[in-house]
Order: sequence, then structure tokens, then C-alpha cells
Amino acid sequence: MTNKHLKPLLLAASVTFALAACGKQEQAAAPAPASTAPAPAATTASAAKPTSVFDASELDSGINACQDFNGFVNAKWVAANPIPNDRTSWGAFHQLAEKSLNTQHDIVDDASKNVAQAKAGSIEQKIGYLYQAGMDQDAINKLGYDPIKPKLDKIAALKSSSDVAKYITDAFAEGDQQVFNFGSGADFKDASNQIGFANQAGLGLPTPDYYTDAKYADLRTAYKAYIAKSLTLAGVSDADAKKQADDVLAFETKLAGSSLSPTQLRDTDNEYHFVTVAEADKVTPHFKWEDFFKAQGVTIDNGFSLSQPKFFTGFDKLLASAPVSQWQAYLRFHTIDDASPYLSTAFQDNRFDFFGKTLSGQPEQKPLWKRVLGTVNVSMGQALGQLYVAKEFTPEAKQRAQELVTNVREALKDRIQHLDWMSDATKQKALDKWNKFLPKIGYPDHWRSWDDLTIKQGDYYGDVMAAAKFNYQWDIGHIGKKTDRTEWGMTPQTVNAYYDPSTNTINFPAAILQPPFFYANGDDAINYGGIGAVIGHESSHGFDDQGAQFDGDGNKADWWTAQDKSQFKARSGKLVDQFNGYAPLKDKPDLHVNGQLTLGENIADLGGLNVAYDALQDALKKNATEAQQKIDGYTQDQRFFLSWARVWRNSTREKQAELYLNIDPHAPASLRAIGAPSNMPAFADAFQCKTTDPMVRAGDKQVKIW
Repeated sequence: MTNKHLKPLLLAASVTFALAACGKQEQAAAPAPASTAPAPAATTASAAKPTSVFDASELDSGINACQDFNGFVNAKWVAANPIPNDRTSWGAFHQLAEKSLNTQHDIVDDASKNVAQAKAGSIEQKIGYLYQAGMDQDAINKLGYDPIKPKLDKIAALKSSSDVAKYITDAFAEGDQQVFNFGSGADFKDASNQIGFANQAGLGLPTPDYYTDAKYADLRTAYKAYIAKSLTLAGVSDADAKKQADDVLAFETKLAGSSLSPTQLRDTDNEYHFVTVAEADKVTPHFKWEDFFKAQGVTIDNGFSLSQPKFFTGFDKLLASAPVSQWQAYLRFHTIDDASPYLSTAFQDNRFDFFGKTLSGQPEQKPLWKRVLGTVNVSMGQALGQLYVAKEFTPEAKQRAQELVTNVREALKDRIQHLDWMSDATKQKALDKWNKFLPKIGYPDHWRSWDDLTIKQGDYYGDVMAAAKFNYQWDIGHIGKKTDRTEWGMTPQTVNAYYDPSTNTINFPAAILQPPFFYANGDDAINYGGIGAVIGHESSHGFDDQGAQFDGDGNKADWWTAQDKSQFKARSGKLVDQFNGYAPLKDKPDLHVNGQLTLGENIADLGGLNVAYDALQDALKKNATEAQQKIDGYTQDQRFFLSWARVWRNSTREKQAELYLNIDPHAPASLRAIGAPSNMPAFADAFQCKTTDPMVRAGDKQVKIW
């Protein structure tokens, strides 16, 4: 897993395999300074007469845009494009992600076929070996669970709680993280320095509530059955497997009692708790942190973040009180569960039956090539990104995107300067943060070295574990060093974007800089409503309920006056109320969006769309012909909002949708299509909506923040 102290604020829930799962990503050189002058307006549009890049025939004329804008833009498309059986969601993001996957497939397939001719030790050879091994299902099936027998034997030999603690410590050193997560990140108090962060983990179900809430009783039963079958596949007798499954569920239920909810984890006070090693040992007297750090090869000078003390207190209590046999059952199951994607078909199918079918409602497992490609992305994502960029992304595209970023950022600066509710003192601090933004476009200018990673031909599980150890060691190797703001936390082939508060960077991978987000020859309205709003979204994250707690240098600092902070909380509270009122599942009207969990993303949507709209107006002022021109019968303002809604076209299976409501800091896509526009008078003007229309939040209901 990504062991970031403060989770990067993503544009959307992950829709591809491209998020690397072991540590941080590679480095990129800084673009032009923040003080760069705005690019010439309307740089995104062709000099010739604009051509349509929006299919107006997809609009549903039977739905009034002022009544249901998402339905007006997306209902016909959703009805005509059912969710593929190997997915739980399908929409604009997923279509573009599929395109990226197909490109990546060509790359890894070529690497596999030409591995004999590849330069020894090259990333092409290593990716070729890894993909080739994963695709050899017959060889994997013959091995059964042999690859994990050494780990299972070590677990079987445990005799005391000190043995358990040592096993966990030694497993971490091999890149096999159990019970909690550990990695590097910027110190909240001095973001120029990297420190260690220990964070809660260890649960198999999505959130702590799943272990106790009566409405998840059936899922707990199914989870226990999955645990038992996993154990029997690894040679445990049926009777013993059932007993161990009871032990595992009981163990995780206790661990869940010490774990924080997703909403609680959005509180930055719950993401950082700096302690000395001696202080940490007092929290966990049965787990010695000095021994742990020595085994990892990490030197801790002043201390590290034991981010959720409540969790680690509970972890220590289990070390002291849980029978060794219960610890063995827990570690045995999670070893099997973690390894299942890389073992025989029986293990892969068993895992999919629970996590795919039962939990998420996905009818079919993804084809083998997609699953193995996912492993390549987890293991060597940035290396694959290097090959992807060479094939798919040009320097010219990077420059065009940079121009858009500059224009949207200038619009954000203007909005900050003209806020009527913020004092000059706080505005100056906000502008200082704005000035220190570091935009990163497309891909790193400097790629990470993979020379020290050994990938062996025909050893799939061994290769996966070698990459896990390599990436873990690379990550924790940052501890004690200076923060490098140019490093990337996302691969170029990822269809997403993110803001990182600890580095004050906005990041736009190459894969998202394509239609329907960005058109090289599209009209400005479409581009500003698409990628422009994405840029505005990520920039606005710097000033959402989390980002606003960090200054321009990435330090957690209070730069607000008391009155301004009160105003911000009051305005944000209205956005919480707005989204709390949404119940997106027709058959489950009592299930609502969690407005507090999704607040950061909703602030970023509202701020980002307003900023992008302002940037469009600036561009149109300098291009009167385009400003007055209709395309397919729609004005530039209308096309701007049409483009925004199209980005969020999506349908999701009910089980997955319910799961997202519990764990995802993003509101459902259908609500993101309407949530921000309904607060903008510009939308009502563009479509001539009345104040009584559902798409118009007027008076006290209207939310205005940035």
C-alpha cells in the first residue's frame, strides 16, 4: 500500500491499476516558476473555425437541464453503455482508463515477446520477465501454494508474543507489511524533512463498522467463509479452518475497535502524532520500535509519527492478550490473502468471489492480462510509465497543458484577491501559498532507477515480493533526507490527478490529458469545462478543509484569522449539508452521502469549476468571435457546463455504490455533475433556469467559498 502520511487528494476514485502500491514514486523536474505570466488566451483552440468535439446527439431532449442536468447530459449515454461484466463502474474515466490499459497492454506484450533481445537489466527486460511469468498460468497452477510455504512454516513455528512481534518486524524488512503500515513522508511541522509514519491497517473488511453493525451481518458471514476456504486451499483441514476463521474474525473485530473510521482519518490531527522511539515504546510495551527500525535499516534521530495512538494501543493489547494460536490464524490467513492474486487459479477465484462478487457486485473477474498488468503497475509502475510516455505523450502536449494550468491558476489568484468574506491578512497568506504552488505536468523529467531490482524469469510470486521489498526500501530510504517536491506520487499512465498538501504540488499525469478532458483542437469551452476544471479542482484542494491547514511550504500551520476561519467553516458546513441531503441509491433511500467524508472533494469541485469558468471568460474576452459563436446550437457557457457533466457520466453497480458511500471521499459521479453547477449563478443564466428549479440553489442554500 502507499504509505503516505497524508493521502494525496485525488480527482476521482482509482479507476485503473496504475497507482503504484509500494511507496512513493519517481522524480520530476520543476516547471516554470509560479510567477510565470499568463499564457495567451484561447491557446487551446484551433485558429480555424472550432469543430465539435461534443456529440450533442447524446443529450436527452426529454429531460430539462434545469431539472436534472446529469440526466440531460448523461442519461442516454448511460442507458446505451451498460457496465462491462468485469467492472463495477463504467463512465468517462473508465473509457479513458481502458484506452490507457490497451496501450500498456501493447507495451508489456511487446516486452514479453522480445525479452530475449532486450538489453540485460533494462526495464524492458524486467517488465517482460514479470509480465511473462504472470501470464504463465499453467506454471503458476503447478506450484499451488508452494511459493508461500516458507512463510506459513515460520508462522506455524511461533510460540510467544515476542515471536509474533519479531515475525512482524522481519516481514516488514522483506516488504511484507502486516497489521500496520510504515513508510516515509514530510514532517507536518517541517515539511522540508522526511520522517517515518506508522499508520493503522490490518483489517480485511472495508471499515470498522463492518465488524459490528447489524446490517453487515451477512457480509461478516461471507467473509468468515472466505477466510475458511482460503485456509483449506493452503492445506488446513475443514474443521480447523472453520475454527481459525472464527479466531481471525474475532481478532479483526478487536482490532477494528481500536481503528478510526474513514471520516475520522480525514482529520489531520489523526494523521500525525510525533513521538520519540522511547515514547512509542510506552504506547506499545510489547513491540520494541528500536528493534523494528534496526531491522528496517532505518535511523530514527528525533522521532517519527505514530499516527493513530489508539490503534497502536489496541495492537499492543492484542500482542499481550491474544493467544499465539489466534495470532497464527490471523497472520496465516493474511499471508494467503495477500498472495492469492499471484498463486494458482483456485486462490485467485476464491479471492474474487468474495471481494469482487460478494462485496462489490462484479459479475466476472477481469481477464488475466489485465490482472497481470495490474501487478506490473504495482511492482514497476513508473518504469512502465517511462515506456508509456515515449509511446503516447509528446512535449507539445505537455506545453499546451502547461498553458492551461497557468491560465486557470491566474483565475484562482484573482478569485482569492476579490473574496468579499476574507480579510486582507488571510488573503495575503493564501496568495503566498498560491505563489508557491508547483504544477507538474504529464510525467517526470527524471526517471527513477530500477537497476537494483532483480526480476527472475519464471518466478511470478518471487518477483512480486522482490519488487515489494525494493519499493519499500526505496520509500523508507527517504527518512532523514530532505523532501523532494519534484517526485511523483502517481504514474503517467494513470487517469487521475492529485494535490499533495505536504509538498504543495498539483499533479496531472499524461493519461488524463486526453479526450474527453482535453482536446488539442477543441474549443475553449470544452477544454476549460474538462481539463480546466480538473486543474481548478486540484488547485482548490490547496484551500479545502484539509489543504487550508497547510501553508505554502507544506507545513501544518494556522494562517487564518479567527473570524475568517469561522466564516470558512460556516460556508463549508453548508456544503456538508448539501451533500448529506443526497440519497443516490433509488432502492435504498435511507443511505445518504457522507457530506463530511466528501467535503474536501466537494470544495475542490465547487472552487475548481468556478475558477475554470473565470478562466474561460478571460479567454473569451480576448476572442470576441469565439465568444459569440454557437456550436451545435450551444453557447460557450453552455458547452462549458456540458463538458463538466460529461466528465462525470458514470454508472455503478449497487453493491459497489454502497461500498463507495462508506469509504470513498468522493461523492457519486452523478452528484458531482450537478453539485457544483447548482451553486453557480452562471449555470442558471446559461440555461435560463428559474430560482425554483432543482438545479438552482438560491438564497441561503447557495454555497460560496472560493
